[in-house]
Amino acid sequence: MTSSIPSHYLADALALFRQYQRLAEKAMTQVDDRGFFAAIDAEANSIAIIVKHIAGNQRSRWTDFLTTDGEKPDRNRDSEFVLGPTTSRDEVMRWWLEGWALMFRTLEALEPGDLERKVTIRGQEHTVLQAIQRQLAHYAYHVGQIVLLARQSVGPGWETLSIPKRK
Repeated sequence: MTSSIPSHYLADALALFRQYQRLAEKAMTQVDDRGFFAAIDAEANSIAIIVKHIAGNQRSRWTDFLTTDGEKPDRNRDSEFVLGPTTSRDEVMRWWLEGWALMFRTLEALEPGDLERKVTIRGQEHTVLQAIQRQLAHYAYHVGQIVLLARQSVGPGWETLSIPKRK
């Protein structure tokens, strides 16, 4: 069975997205609600805010991915950086899971030949491959933030998510 570079790329992208999702979730499970909603200063984002932003981005980018601009007209990006006083962790995590599920459904439906198709994000043309790379980088950036904030919140009780130092 021969496999093409585009099919390998799609499989690898899916694996990386799954890895980033798991990494963030392993970090978030170690954080109590206080740490989940805490921001290190007035201008910083909490884990909950970052999660809400990723979910909003995923809904916008991956809904009708091949046929509409990735910045949907009904997206209010600024609202992704605000939580209501009654927003619960369960609600935030529901947004998270819905965003990832939408993204995975969309990516899993792509064929290797789709990678050269054109899509737009904020009016800028990208190949599907470029759009996927853009999102991989974006989510990796925010997952790193989630892990760092979780690590700081948990402190000495933190269980490493990779190979421990000196091991």
